[in-house]
Amino acid sequence: MNDDVLRSSGNATLSVASILADAAWRYPDATAVIWAGQTGPESRVTYGDLWTQTKAIAGVLRDRGIGPGDRVAMLVPNVPMFPRVYYAVLSLGAVVVPIHLLFKNEEVQHVLRDSGAKLAVIAAPSLGEALPAAAATGVDAISVLLPEATRDLVPIPRLEDLVASGESAPIERHVATNPLAPATLLYTSGTTGTPKGAVASHLAIVENVNVSLLDSFDMHHDDVVFGGLPLFHTFGQTCVLNTAFRRGATIVLLPKFEPVAALNAMVEHRVDIFTAVPTMYVALLQAAAAGAPTPQLRYAISGGAPLPLAVLEAFEETFGASVHEGYGLTETSPVVSFNRVGEEIHPGTIGRRIWGVDVEIADADREDAIVVLPRGEIGELVVRGHNLFTGYLGKPDATAAVVVDGWFRTGDLATMDEDDLITIVDRKKDMILRNGYNVYPTEVENVLVRHEAVQTAAVFGVPHEVHGQEIAAAVVLKQGAQATEQEIIDFVKERIAAYKFPRVVHFVPELPLGPSGKVLKRELTREFSPQS
Repeated sequence: MNDDVLRSSGNATLSVASILADAAWRYPDATAVIWAGQTGPESRVTYGDLWTQTKAIAGVLRDRGIGPGDRVAMLVPNVPMFPRVYYAVLSLGAVVVPIHLLFKNEEVQHVLRDSGAKLAVIAAPSLGEALPAAAATGVDAISVLLPEATRDLVPIPRLEDLVASGESAPIERHVATNPLAPATLLYTSGTTGTPKGAVASHLAIVENVNVSLLDSFDMHHDDVVFGGLPLFHTFGQTCVLNTAFRRGATIVLLPKFEPVAALNAMVEHRVDIFTAVPTMYVALLQAAAAGAPTPQLRYAISGGAPLPLAVLEAFEETFGASVHEGYGLTETSPVVSFNRVGEEIHPGTIGRRIWGVDVEIADADREDAIVVLPRGEIGELVVRGHNLFTGYLGKPDATAAVVVDGWFRTGDLATMDEDDLITIVDRKKDMILRNGYNVYPTEVENVLVRHEAVQTAAVFGVPHEVHGQEIAAAVVLKQGAQATEQEIIDFVKERIAAYKFPRVVHFVPELPLGPSGKVLKRELTREFSPQS
């Protein structure tokens, strides 16, 4: 054999867009998505129609200059337009940049600038924050879901009109893409509080989906899957959208999670699989206790944050469905470990590593190397395998800080027993995990100190039985200045996404400092936690 062939990178191609394209080929008449609460043609869309619509949108995007490697931001809720735009971008070899729907103007601006987005697709509910952000950054924008009656009031074209005009020919097929080429760019905050773009390859996403279906999830073509997890988040994208489409199952989409509406939708459409974060579990239990109907689920999946054992047991008793916990991060595409369906569940653990992914517990204090600890000891959970991200866009130092010796340092403290069962113990750093979303104190502190009465502030997490952790702030006011707790909260709330602002503010004369002058946030957590 020619040695040049052995050394070649090969001509293989792989695209996340093939997930929808192949489902449309195999199951053209099967229902891909149901828009809960809607009637008319948008309420149910088959795989064949969804792919046809996606190819038409791709033709429009192509004619607006989008091609391989270009970044396209999107702010679209859980409606059929999300998969259309998502797969249209990917089918062109471009990179999808889904933006959190709760982001404010400045946060959207940062993502648009940092990602180098060439185009932003903005749904009507997000225009108020995102359209000024696109204008400020000079990013081309088009709207979706904008009612025809109001289209003349918004100075950007409607995607629906561009498709209907027929001026752009649909693409014939998705472009050939290198498996290691970037597919998505998802923004996650770092220890500095500045959101970083985590780049995921087509290979990482597709392999995560395939492994989950083969080894972890028991999902069938005729299953109906709950689609209330935000699709702009890696959990919803991989474990709901891409996984269900890879199997040719049906997703019931909810643009906004509301427990009674979710239960009604699950009953009406006979949902089999419920995938959610712990706060959704708590909300459904409360709604069911108040008399809302209960669906007949086959099983449930939980991730994003630890699920309290009492909630797990109550959910299984109320809904008659086993709950399988897993673990993952944006940087791991996301699944790392899982309590596999069909095997014994181990409540309180995140199960065992998925196929093809290595997990170890390493010395958390050794930042320059990965030193694996004996089984049973507490250390930092580290991961390597096909699911790892490519790195943080434009931030090689930040990437090098978390990828050491080929292992990704998760920042989570955990243990692993002799049976390979993994248990998360605590957070290594100060990051707060609220409702499955990462909240980094520095980002919130930077907003707090902009208040005219605030001298300095420290943001920290305290335990919360519903949200996992709640966001608290200790504030030192300027000499002679006055402010109420609600004034401070409202000030931050207006300038930052709703999941990030502090729910409680403590006014203190000074912050506890260590020898180096660093704020001792663990002391604040200890002092102000509810049980203290």
